[in-house]
Amino acid sequence: MAKFCASALAAVIVGTGLAVNAQQSKTLTIYSGREEKLIGPLIEKAKKDLKLNIQVRYGDTAELAIALLEEGNNSRADMFFAQDAGALGTLQQRGRTLAIPAATLNKVNSRYRSPSGNWMGISGRARVINYNTKLVKQGDLPKSIWELTQPKWRGKVGWAPTNGSFQSFVTAMRKLEGDQKTVQWLRAMKANGVKDYGKNTAILEALGRGEIHLGLANNYYLGRFKKANANFPVAAHYTRRDAGSMVNIAGVSVLKTTDQRRDVEKLINYLLTTESQNYFAEQTTEYPLVRGTKAPTGQIPPESSNSSSLRFESIIRFTWYLKSFTASRSIINNESGSSSTFSDAHSRSGGVRHHPTFSVFGNSGCKYWWGWVMEFNFQSPLSDDYVK
Repeated sequence: MAKFCASALAAVIVGTGLAVNAQQSKTLTIYSGREEKLIGPLIEKAKKDLKLNIQVRYGDTAELAIALLEEGNNSRADMFFAQDAGALGTLQQRGRTLAIPAATLNKVNSRYRSPSGNWMGISGRARVINYNTKLVKQGDLPKSIWELTQPKWRGKVGWAPTNGSFQSFVTAMRKLEGDQKTVQWLRAMKANGVKDYGKNTAILEALGRGEIHLGLANNYYLGRFKKANANFPVAAHYTRRDAGSMVNIAGVSVLKTTDQRRDVEKLINYLLTTESQNYFAEQTTEYPLVRGTKAPTGQIPPESSNSSSLRFESIIRFTWYLKSFTASRSIINNESGSSSTFSDAHSRSGGVRHHPTFSVFGNSGCKYWWGWVMEFNFQSPLSDDYVK
């Protein structure tokens, strides 16, 4: 009898051990549109502090969102960490996400989360006009983005039209001002000699060299340059109540395919702790979103800035509505007589099917602008000529 009991007890112990090991061997998979250099150190710390086995697939936010939709119920992903709200809203509207507990959602201002509770911001960034302090006096700074088309700024402004944040900015402008006024502004900027750069860091570098006087970028890039050189001759300027000072977020959602929902929620709460929020403020110079956490040194908190009152959810609803906007070859080539408005109609002229904004940036930008449409709208009947 004693021998039998001992054997039974041993079986229970072994079984329990197997259960514990099985739990520990589970891998929580994150699809991250945020770069490894930005969040990698924090994720590594979370692994140790939460005792979780975390694996991250890094990539472009839009491409990862597309991958998640293509994988569908076969996806092994548990959490999506996106660079902006548009991709999060897209997955929500396609039914690929789960609701986040109210106690977690309420840690951030309602401006920075989905009203339905299926995604929330972790950190934020504002659009700003950076300027060379040696070339531009504060009193001469433009009060709005509309002033950038004035002759005084001819050839002195830089932007990064293929950058995702710039495209979100254009989307916000379309929502606030309408399509026609947005296209007019884009064309006026091109006519005024705006200089194209591949990314925001290149804009800051050009500003530092005095190559341009003003540059459209996100707020946190300047903080990184100032860390490297406190005397870097560039400062940030916020426009007043227009898309030029919009606030966007980097945020997360719990994916419907997860079998580790509690662990994902545990990780999200970890990213919202004071320590993690301070990491974003101090290390990546982004805005922490949890109430009571200080903004990066020398930067105006989003609630105190002149940022647009446009809600993220309205941007998402608007961009989701974009159904395969197209334009004729005459619009793309800037030929006379072309319409400057956005249209839902497909053009079959010469097989050209592109976004009307290409008429401003030229054919070289096609794959990038379609990347923007794809990021927010997966209803587009895409074919190979969109993404070459």
